[in-house]
Amino acid sequence: MNKRLFSLVDSHAHLDNSQFNADLDMVLERADQAGIKQILTIGCDLQSSAKSVELAATYAPVYAAVGIHPHDAPQATDQGMALLDDLLKQPKVVAVGEIGLDFYRDRAPREIQRQAFRRQIQCAKQARRPLIVHDREAHDEVLQILREEDAQACGGVLHCFSGDLTMAKACLDLGFYLSVTGTITYPKNAALREVVAKIPIDRMLVETDCPYLSPQPRRGKRNEPAFVRFTAEKLAEIKGLTFADVARVTNRNVFDLFGIGQVDQQSKIAYQIRDSLYLNITNRCTNSCVFCAKFDDFVVKGHELKLDHEPDSEELKQAIGDPKNYAEVVFCGYGEPLLRLDLILELAGWLKQQQVRVRINTDGQANLVHGRNILPELAGKIDAISVSLNAATAETYQDICRSHYGAAGYAALKEFLQLAPHYIPQVTATAVSYPGVDMDACRQVANALGVEFRVREYNEVG
Repeated sequence: MNKRLFSLVDSHAHLDNSQFNADLDMVLERADQAGIKQILTIGCDLQSSAKSVELAATYAPVYAAVGIHPHDAPQATDQGMALLDDLLKQPKVVAVGEIGLDFYRDRAPREIQRQAFRRQIQCAKQARRPLIVHDREAHDEVLQILREEDAQACGGVLHCFSGDLTMAKACLDLGFYLSVTGTITYPKNAALREVVAKIPIDRMLVETDCPYLSPQPRRGKRNEPAFVRFTAEKLAEIKGLTFADVARVTNRNVFDLFGIGQVDQQSKIAYQIRDSLYLNITNRCTNSCVFCAKFDDFVVKGHELKLDHEPDSEELKQAIGDPKNYAEVVFCGYGEPLLRLDLILELAGWLKQQQVRVRINTDGQANLVHGRNILPELAGKIDAISVSLNAATAETYQDICRSHYGAAGYAALKEFLQLAPHYIPQVTATAVSYPGVDMDACRQVANALGVEFRVREYNEVG
Protein backbone atom coordinates (compact mmCIF):
# COMPACT_ATOMS: atom_id res chain seq x y z
CA MET A 1 0.00 0.00 0.00
CA ASN A 2 1.37 3.40 -0.97
CA LYS A 3 1.86 5.37 2.23
CA ARG A 4 1.68 8.60 0.24
CA LEU A 5 -2.06 8.13 -0.04
CA PHE A 6 -2.39 8.99 3.64
CA SER A 7 -1.76 12.50 4.93
CA LEU A 8 -0.21 13.38 8.28
CA VAL A 9 0.12 16.41 10.52
CA ASP A 10 3.46 17.43 11.99
CA SER A 11 2.19 18.63 15.35
CA HIS A 12 5.43 20.24 16.53
CA ALA A 13 8.02 21.98 14.36
CA HIS A 14 10.28 25.01 14.68
CA LEU A 15 10.13 26.49 11.20
CA ASP A 16 11.41 29.84 12.49
CA ASN A 17 14.78 28.21 13.25
CA SER A 18 17.72 29.69 11.34
CA GLN A 19 18.46 26.27 9.83
CA PHE A 20 15.43 26.82 7.58
CA ASN A 21 16.30 30.38 6.50
CA ALA A 22 17.79 29.40 3.15
CA ASP A 23 15.29 26.83 1.90
CA LEU A 24 11.98 27.00 3.83
CA ASP A 25 9.92 27.01 0.63
CA MET A 26 11.62 23.81 -0.50
CA VAL A 27 11.16 22.26 2.95
CA LEU A 28 7.43 22.95 2.77
CA GLU A 29 7.25 21.62 -0.78
CA ARG A 30 8.92 18.37 0.30
CA ALA A 31 6.48 18.13 3.19
CA ASP A 32 3.54 18.50 0.83
CA GLN A 33 4.96 15.86 -1.52
CA ALA A 34 5.29 13.53 1.48
CA GLY A 35 1.65 14.07 2.39
CA ILE A 36 2.22 16.39 5.36
CA LYS A 37 -0.80 18.63 4.91
CA GLN A 38 -0.61 20.70 8.10
CA ILE A 39 2.35 21.78 10.25
CA LEU A 40 2.19 23.40 13.67
CA THR A 41 5.19 25.67 14.22
CA ILE A 42 5.99 26.41 17.83
CA GLY A 43 7.20 29.54 19.57
CA CYS A 44 9.91 29.31 22.23
CA ASP A 45 10.19 32.97 23.21
CA LEU A 46 8.44 36.20 22.29
CA GLN A 47 10.54 36.68 19.16
CA SER A 48 10.08 33.17 17.79
CA SER A 49 6.40 33.27 18.72
CA ALA A 50 5.93 36.42 16.65
CA LYS A 51 7.84 34.76 13.79
CA SER A 52 5.64 31.67 14.05
CA VAL A 53 2.52 33.84 13.75
CA GLU A 54 4.06 35.46 10.66
CA LEU A 55 4.82 32.08 9.10
CA ALA A 56 1.26 30.91 9.71
CA ALA A 57 -0.05 34.02 7.99
CA THR A 58 2.28 33.45 5.02
CA TYR A 59 1.89 29.71 4.38
CA ALA A 60 -1.50 27.99 4.14
CA PRO A 61 -0.42 24.63 5.67
CA VAL A 62 1.23 26.28 8.67
CA TYR A 63 -0.41 27.00 12.03
CA ALA A 64 1.21 28.60 15.07
CA ALA A 65 1.61 28.14 18.81
CA VAL A 66 3.01 30.94 20.92
CA GLY A 67 4.74 30.63 24.25
CA ILE A 68 7.84 31.09 26.39
CA HIS A 69 10.09 28.05 26.79
CA PRO A 70 11.56 27.43 30.26
CA HIS A 71 14.99 28.43 28.95
CA ASP A 72 13.55 31.90 28.31
CA ALA A 73 11.32 32.03 31.37
CA PRO A 74 12.57 35.50 32.45
CA GLN A 75 10.58 36.91 29.47
CA ALA A 76 7.32 36.07 31.27
CA THR A 77 7.07 39.50 32.87
CA ASP A 78 3.88 41.55 32.94
CA GLN A 79 4.95 43.18 29.68
CA GLY A 80 5.94 39.85 28.14
CA MET A 81 2.64 38.25 29.09
CA ALA A 82 0.76 41.20 27.57
CA LEU A 83 2.63 40.64 24.29
CA LEU A 84 1.89 36.92 24.45
CA ASP A 85 -1.79 37.64 25.01
CA ASP A 86 -1.82 39.85 21.89
CA LEU A 87 -0.18 37.10 19.83
CA LEU A 88 -2.80 34.60 20.97
CA LYS A 89 -5.47 36.72 19.33
CA GLN A 90 -3.87 36.47 15.88
CA PRO A 91 -5.33 34.21 13.16
CA LYS A 92 -4.20 30.56 13.02
CA VAL A 93 -2.76 30.63 16.55
CA VAL A 94 -4.09 27.42 18.08
CA ALA A 95 -2.10 26.76 21.27
CA VAL A 96 0.13 28.13 24.03
CA GLY A 97 3.57 26.59 23.83
CA GLU A 98 6.00 25.40 24.21
CA ILE A 99 6.03 26.02 27.94
CA GLY A 100 7.01 23.97 30.97
CA LEU A 101 10.07 23.07 33.02
CA ASP A 102 13.60 22.06 32.04
CA PHE A 103 15.70 20.91 34.98
CA TYR A 104 18.27 19.26 32.71
CA ARG A 105 19.97 22.36 31.35
CA ASP A 106 18.70 24.82 33.97
CA ARG A 107 19.24 27.82 31.70
CA ALA A 108 16.81 29.82 33.82
CA PRO A 109 16.42 29.72 37.61
CA ARG A 110 13.95 27.02 38.55
CA GLU A 111 11.66 29.33 40.50
CA ILE A 112 11.45 31.66 37.48
CA GLN A 113 10.59 28.63 35.31
CA ARG A 114 7.80 27.66 37.70
CA GLN A 115 6.35 31.16 37.73
CA ALA A 116 6.45 31.41 33.93
CA PHE A 117 4.82 27.99 33.56
CA ARG A 118 1.98 28.90 35.92
CA ARG A 119 1.37 32.29 34.31
CA GLN A 120 1.13 30.78 30.86
CA ILE A 121 -1.26 28.05 31.97
CA GLN A 122 -3.51 30.79 33.36
CA CYS A 123 -3.16 32.68 30.07
CA ALA A 124 -4.14 29.57 28.08
CA LYS A 125 -7.20 28.97 30.21
CA GLN A 126 -8.33 32.54 29.73
CA ALA A 127 -7.74 32.36 25.98
CA ARG A 128 -9.28 28.86 25.77
CA ARG A 129 -6.24 27.42 24.04
CA PRO A 130 -4.57 24.05 24.75
CA LEU A 131 -1.04 23.78 26.11
CA ILE A 132 2.09 22.37 24.51
CA VAL A 133 4.24 21.28 27.44
CA HIS A 134 8.02 20.85 27.54
CA ASP A 135 9.17 18.52 30.32
CA ARG A 136 12.77 17.52 30.81
CA GLU A 137 13.95 15.96 34.06
CA ALA A 138 11.01 17.62 35.83
CA HIS A 139 8.22 15.05 35.60
CA ASP A 140 6.87 15.33 39.13
CA GLU A 141 6.82 19.12 39.22
CA VAL A 142 5.27 19.39 35.77
CA LEU A 143 2.41 17.16 36.88
CA GLN A 144 2.07 19.00 40.18
CA ILE A 145 1.77 22.39 38.49
CA LEU A 146 -0.64 21.10 35.85
CA ARG A 147 -2.87 19.79 38.64
CA GLU A 148 -2.59 22.85 40.87
CA GLU A 149 -3.36 25.23 38.00
CA ASP A 150 -6.30 23.09 36.79
CA ALA A 151 -4.69 22.71 33.38
CA GLN A 152 -7.27 20.04 32.59
CA ALA A 153 -9.63 22.94 31.89
CA CYS A 154 -7.73 23.78 28.70
CA GLY A 155 -6.02 20.46 27.99
CA GLY A 156 -2.93 20.01 25.93
CA VAL A 157 -0.07 17.72 25.00
CA LEU A 158 3.21 16.60 26.56
CA HIS A 159 5.43 17.06 23.54
CA CYS A 160 8.40 14.77 22.82
CA PHE A 161 7.24 12.53 25.63
CA SER A 162 10.13 10.98 27.56
CA GLY A 163 8.55 9.81 30.82
CA ASP A 164 7.77 6.35 32.11
CA LEU A 165 4.43 4.55 32.07
CA THR A 166 3.38 6.00 35.43
CA MET A 167 4.00 9.50 34.10
CA ALA A 168 2.12 8.67 30.90
CA LYS A 169 -0.93 7.43 32.78
CA ALA A 170 -0.91 10.50 35.02
CA CYS A 171 -0.93 12.74 31.92
CA LEU A 172 -3.78 10.75 30.39
CA ASP A 173 -5.72 11.05 33.64
CA LEU A 174 -5.41 14.83 33.28
CA GLY A 175 -6.93 14.58 29.81
CA PHE A 176 -3.64 15.40 28.06
CA TYR A 177 -2.29 13.89 24.87
CA LEU A 178 1.24 12.52 24.47
CA SER A 179 3.36 13.23 21.42
CA VAL A 180 6.27 11.18 20.09
CA THR A 181 9.17 12.15 17.86
CA GLY A 182 11.81 10.36 15.84
CA THR A 183 13.41 9.24 19.11
CA ILE A 184 11.12 6.18 19.08
CA THR A 185 13.10 4.99 16.02
CA TYR A 186 16.47 5.02 17.85
CA PRO A 187 17.81 1.48 18.43
CA LYS A 188 18.75 2.18 22.06
CA ASN A 189 15.35 3.66 22.98
CA ALA A 190 13.55 0.38 23.70
CA ALA A 191 12.28 1.68 27.06
CA LEU A 192 10.30 4.47 25.39
CA ARG A 193 8.93 2.06 22.79
CA GLU A 194 7.68 -0.18 25.62
CA VAL A 195 5.86 2.79 27.15
CA VAL A 196 4.39 3.81 23.80
CA ALA A 197 3.11 0.26 23.28
CA LYS A 198 0.96 0.64 26.39
CA ILE A 199 -0.44 4.12 25.68
CA PRO A 200 -3.77 4.29 23.80
CA ILE A 201 -3.09 5.68 20.34
CA ASP A 202 -6.34 7.62 20.68
CA ARG A 203 -4.34 9.97 22.95
CA MET A 204 -1.19 10.27 20.83
CA LEU A 205 0.27 12.71 18.30
CA VAL A 206 3.32 12.50 16.05
CA GLU A 207 5.82 15.30 15.59
CA THR A 208 9.30 16.05 14.31
CA ASP A 209 10.47 18.79 16.72
CA CYS A 210 12.50 19.81 13.68
CA PRO A 211 15.21 20.81 13.02
CA TYR A 212 16.09 18.59 15.98
CA LEU A 213 15.70 14.84 16.70
CA SER A 214 15.92 13.43 13.18
CA PRO A 215 14.56 9.86 12.97
CA GLN A 216 17.03 7.01 12.60
CA PRO A 217 16.99 6.86 8.76
CA ARG A 218 18.01 10.57 8.70
CA ARG A 219 20.09 10.61 11.88
CA GLY A 220 22.83 13.20 11.78
CA LYS A 221 20.99 15.36 9.25
CA ARG A 222 18.66 18.29 9.77
CA ASN A 223 15.15 17.15 10.60
CA GLU A 224 12.18 18.54 8.68
CA PRO A 225 8.38 17.99 8.55
CA ALA A 226 8.51 15.42 5.75
CA PHE A 227 10.37 13.06 8.10
CA VAL A 228 7.42 12.73 10.49
CA ARG A 229 6.42 9.76 8.34
CA PHE A 230 9.30 7.74 9.81
CA THR A 231 7.88 8.31 13.28
CA ALA A 232 4.39 7.33 12.13
CA GLU A 233 5.74 4.15 10.52
CA LYS A 234 7.51 3.14 13.73
CA LEU A 235 4.40 3.93 15.77
CA ALA A 236 2.35 1.69 13.47
CA GLU A 237 4.87 -1.11 13.99
CA ILE A 238 4.81 -0.71 17.78
CA LYS A 239 1.01 -0.60 17.98
CA GLY A 240 0.37 -3.39 15.49
CA LEU A 241 -1.56 -1.03 13.21
CA THR A 242 -1.25 0.04 9.61
CA PHE A 243 0.26 3.34 8.53
CA ALA A 244 -3.24 4.39 7.44
CA ASP A 245 -4.58 3.69 10.94
CA VAL A 246 -1.88 5.83 12.57
CA ALA A 247 -2.40 8.67 10.09
CA ARG A 248 -6.16 8.66 10.56
CA VAL A 249 -6.07 8.45 14.36
CA THR A 250 -3.33 11.01 14.97
CA ASN A 251 -4.91 13.42 12.48
CA ARG A 252 -8.19 13.08 14.35
CA ASN A 253 -6.39 13.76 17.63
CA VAL A 254 -4.82 16.91 16.19
CA PHE A 255 -8.26 18.04 15.07
CA ASP A 256 -9.77 17.39 18.48
CA LEU A 257 -6.97 19.18 20.32
CA PHE A 258 -6.04 22.07 18.04
CA GLY A 259 -8.90 22.30 15.53
CA ILE A 260 -6.46 21.75 12.66
CA GLY A 261 -7.57 19.76 9.61
CA GLN A 262 -10.96 18.12 9.25
CA VAL A 263 -12.79 14.99 10.34
CA ASP A 264 -13.71 12.30 7.82
CA GLN A 265 -17.41 11.56 8.34
CA GLN A 266 -17.65 9.01 5.54
CA SER A 267 -16.81 5.83 7.46
CA LYS A 268 -19.73 5.53 9.87
CA ILE A 269 -21.12 2.30 8.42
CA ALA A 270 -18.04 0.43 7.15
CA TYR A 271 -14.65 1.29 8.60
CA GLN A 272 -11.24 -0.28 8.23
CA ILE A 273 -8.73 -1.02 11.00
CA ARG A 274 -5.58 -2.89 9.99
CA ASP A 275 -6.69 -5.27 7.20
CA SER A 276 -10.19 -5.90 8.61
CA LEU A 277 -13.41 -4.15 7.62
CA TYR A 278 -15.82 -3.50 10.48
CA LEU A 279 -19.55 -3.01 9.97
CA ASN A 280 -21.36 -0.60 12.27
CA ILE A 281 -24.98 -1.72 11.96
CA THR A 282 -26.49 -0.39 15.20
CA ASN A 283 -25.66 1.83 18.16
CA ARG A 284 -28.22 0.01 20.32
CA CYS A 285 -26.91 -2.41 22.92
CA THR A 286 -28.08 -4.90 25.53
CA ASN A 287 -25.43 -3.65 27.98
CA SER A 288 -24.36 -0.27 29.35
CA CYS A 289 -20.76 -1.13 30.22
CA VAL A 290 -19.02 1.33 32.53
CA PHE A 291 -15.87 1.20 30.38
CA CYS A 292 -17.62 1.73 27.04
CA ALA A 293 -15.96 4.60 25.21
CA LYS A 294 -19.19 5.68 23.51
CA PHE A 295 -20.29 7.32 26.73
CA ASP A 296 -17.49 9.83 26.04
CA ASP A 297 -17.70 9.89 22.24
CA PHE A 298 -18.39 7.60 19.30
CA VAL A 299 -14.86 7.58 17.86
CA VAL A 300 -12.94 4.34 17.27
CA LYS A 301 -9.43 4.53 15.79
CA GLY A 302 -10.26 7.86 14.18
CA HIS A 303 -13.65 6.73 12.80
CA GLU A 304 -16.81 8.60 13.82
CA LEU A 305 -19.41 5.88 14.46
CA LYS A 306 -22.52 7.66 15.72
CA LEU A 307 -25.26 6.55 13.34
CA ASP A 308 -28.11 8.81 12.26
CA HIS A 309 -30.00 5.71 11.12
CA GLU A 310 -29.49 1.94 11.02
CA PRO A 311 -28.27 0.96 7.54
CA ASP A 312 -30.03 -1.67 5.45
CA SER A 313 -28.29 -4.43 3.48
CA GLU A 314 -28.01 -2.41 0.26
CA GLU A 315 -26.35 0.51 2.07
CA LEU A 316 -23.93 -1.91 3.68
CA LYS A 317 -23.05 -3.63 0.41
CA GLN A 318 -22.37 -0.27 -1.16
CA ALA A 319 -20.21 0.77 1.81
CA ILE A 320 -18.28 -2.52 1.70
CA GLY A 321 -17.48 -2.42 -1.99
CA ASP A 322 -15.40 -5.45 -2.92
CA PRO A 323 -15.16 -7.50 0.32
CA LYS A 324 -12.23 -9.47 -1.08
CA ASN A 325 -10.07 -6.39 -0.41
CA TYR A 326 -10.08 -7.32 3.30
CA ALA A 327 -8.79 -10.22 5.36
CA GLU A 328 -12.15 -10.42 7.12
CA VAL A 329 -15.42 -8.57 7.54
CA VAL A 330 -16.51 -8.04 11.15
CA PHE A 331 -19.96 -7.21 12.50
CA CYS A 332 -19.03 -4.93 15.35
CA GLY A 333 -19.46 -1.16 15.53
CA TYR A 334 -20.74 0.73 18.55
CA GLY A 335 -23.65 -1.48 19.53
CA GLU A 336 -24.73 -5.11 19.80
CA PRO A 337 -24.80 -6.42 16.22
CA LEU A 338 -26.94 -9.50 16.95
CA LEU A 339 -29.86 -7.22 17.74
CA ARG A 340 -30.11 -7.13 13.95
CA LEU A 341 -29.95 -10.88 13.39
CA ASP A 342 -31.93 -10.93 10.12
CA LEU A 343 -29.58 -8.38 8.56
CA ILE A 344 -26.51 -10.34 9.68
CA LEU A 345 -27.88 -13.59 8.24
CA GLU A 346 -28.58 -11.94 4.88
CA LEU A 347 -25.29 -10.10 4.63
CA ALA A 348 -23.16 -12.95 5.99
CA GLY A 349 -24.69 -15.26 3.41
CA TRP A 350 -23.74 -12.81 0.66
CA LEU A 351 -20.20 -12.52 2.02
CA LYS A 352 -19.73 -16.28 2.27
CA GLN A 353 -20.81 -16.68 -1.35
CA GLN A 354 -17.73 -14.60 -2.15
CA GLN A 355 -15.56 -16.73 0.16
CA VAL A 356 -14.91 -13.91 2.61
CA ARG A 357 -14.12 -14.63 6.26
CA VAL A 358 -16.85 -13.29 8.59
CA ARG A 359 -16.58 -12.55 12.30
CA ILE A 360 -19.02 -11.21 14.90
CA ASN A 361 -18.16 -9.32 18.10
CA THR A 362 -21.01 -9.74 20.57
CA ASP A 363 -21.98 -9.58 24.24
CA GLY A 364 -23.45 -13.09 23.98
CA GLN A 365 -27.01 -12.30 25.05
CA ALA A 366 -28.66 -12.83 21.67
CA ASN A 367 -30.57 -15.91 22.80
CA LEU A 368 -32.27 -13.79 25.46
CA VAL A 369 -33.02 -11.08 22.91
CA HIS A 370 -34.63 -13.43 20.38
CA GLY A 371 -36.12 -15.98 22.75
CA ARG A 372 -34.41 -18.94 21.09
CA ASN A 373 -31.00 -20.43 20.38
CA ILE A 374 -29.87 -18.45 17.32
CA LEU A 375 -26.51 -20.20 16.93
CA PRO A 376 -27.75 -22.88 14.46
CA GLU A 377 -28.83 -20.03 12.17
CA LEU A 378 -25.25 -18.68 12.16
CA ALA A 379 -23.72 -22.03 11.24
CA GLY A 380 -22.02 -21.98 7.83
CA LYS A 381 -22.21 -18.19 7.64
CA ILE A 382 -19.92 -17.12 10.51
CA ASP A 383 -16.28 -18.19 10.77
CA ALA A 384 -15.44 -16.66 14.13
CA ILE A 385 -17.21 -15.06 17.05
CA SER A 386 -15.76 -13.02 19.93
CA VAL A 387 -17.92 -12.88 23.03
CA SER A 388 -17.36 -10.26 25.73
CA LEU A 389 -17.14 -12.25 28.96
CA ASN A 390 -15.61 -9.42 31.03
CA ALA A 391 -16.14 -10.99 34.47
CA ALA A 392 -15.71 -14.20 36.40
CA THR A 393 -18.93 -13.87 38.40
CA ALA A 394 -22.48 -12.74 37.72
CA GLU A 395 -22.20 -10.05 40.38
CA THR A 396 -19.07 -8.48 38.87
CA TYR A 397 -20.54 -8.74 35.39
CA GLN A 398 -23.66 -6.83 36.38
CA ASP A 399 -21.60 -4.21 38.23
CA ILE A 400 -19.48 -3.36 35.20
CA CYS A 401 -21.55 -4.45 32.19
CA ARG A 402 -25.01 -3.55 33.52
CA SER A 403 -26.99 -5.96 31.37
CA HIS A 404 -30.50 -4.81 30.57
CA TYR A 405 -31.55 -8.38 31.48
CA GLY A 406 -30.13 -8.20 34.99
CA ALA A 407 -28.66 -11.36 36.50
CA ALA A 408 -29.97 -13.45 33.59
CA GLY A 409 -27.53 -11.72 31.24
CA TYR A 410 -24.38 -13.39 32.59
CA ALA A 411 -25.92 -16.87 32.67
CA ALA A 412 -27.09 -16.42 29.09
CA LEU A 413 -23.70 -15.36 27.77
CA LYS A 414 -21.97 -18.31 29.49
CA GLU A 415 -24.48 -20.69 27.92
CA PHE A 416 -23.95 -18.95 24.56
CA LEU A 417 -20.19 -19.46 24.85
CA GLN A 418 -20.62 -23.11 25.75
CA LEU A 419 -22.93 -23.81 22.79
CA ALA A 420 -21.13 -21.68 20.19
CA PRO A 421 -18.29 -24.14 19.31
CA HIS A 422 -20.89 -26.62 18.04
CA TYR A 423 -21.85 -24.16 15.28
CA ILE A 424 -18.95 -21.74 14.75
CA PRO A 425 -15.35 -22.81 14.00
CA GLN A 426 -13.54 -20.24 16.16
CA VAL A 427 -15.00 -19.00 19.44
CA THR A 428 -13.16 -16.61 21.75
CA ALA A 429 -14.16 -15.20 25.11
CA THR A 430 -12.69 -11.74 25.77
CA ALA A 431 -12.31 -9.53 28.82
CA VAL A 432 -11.43 -5.87 29.10
CA SER A 433 -8.62 -5.26 31.60
CA TYR A 434 -10.80 -2.89 33.58
CA PRO A 435 -9.54 -2.11 37.12
CA GLY A 436 -10.76 -4.75 39.54
CA VAL A 437 -11.45 -7.46 36.94
CA ASP A 438 -9.57 -10.68 37.67
CA MET A 439 -8.12 -11.77 34.33
CA ASP A 440 -6.91 -15.13 35.62
CA ALA A 441 -10.38 -15.94 36.94
CA CYS A 442 -11.94 -14.90 33.61
CA ARG A 443 -9.51 -17.17 31.80
CA GLN A 444 -10.51 -20.07 34.04
CA VAL A 445 -14.19 -19.47 33.23
CA ALA A 446 -13.42 -19.47 29.50
CA ASN A 447 -11.35 -22.67 29.81
CA ALA A 448 -14.16 -24.36 31.72
CA LEU A 449 -16.58 -23.43 28.92
CA GLY A 450 -14.19 -24.91 26.33
CA VAL A 451 -13.30 -21.71 24.45
CA GLU A 452 -10.22 -19.60 23.83
CA PHE A 453 -9.57 -16.49 25.92
CA ARG A 454 -8.12 -13.09 25.04
CA VAL A 455 -7.48 -9.96 27.11
CA ARG A 456 -8.50 -6.64 25.60
CA GLU A 457 -6.60 -3.60 26.86
CA TYR A 458 -8.71 -1.09 28.75
CA ASN A 459 -8.86 2.28 26.94
CA GLU A 460 -7.53 0.74 23.70
CA VAL A 461 -10.61 0.43 21.53
CA GLY A 462 -10.52 -1.19 18.10
